[in-house]
Amino acid sequence: METTRQQIADQLRASPATAAELGAALSLPPSTVYEHLKHVAQSVDGDESVLVSPPTCRDCGFDGFDDRINAPSRCPACRCERVAEPTFVIR
Repeated sequence: METTRQQIADQLRASPATAAELGAALSLPPSTVYEHLKHVAQSVDGDESVLVSPPTCRDCGFDGFDDRINAPSRCPACRCERVAEPTFVIR
């Protein structure tokens, strides 16, 4: 039986996913998935890396968020709360 972090890594090797998608597949809240993702990013093999498509504001397109692993609650540029989650993949 695989650990939760191994399951997350396996899913990210197969296809890109957001924390919400991973959480739904593994019956975990997104906040827990974000904690696991930080550890997965540190523990992937030397040949692989975790790539992150940053969160993006759906109104103004801002994508320069400081923390690319967490989903921000609002855009610092326009203060909009319509921010798309970051997407993760292992390549």
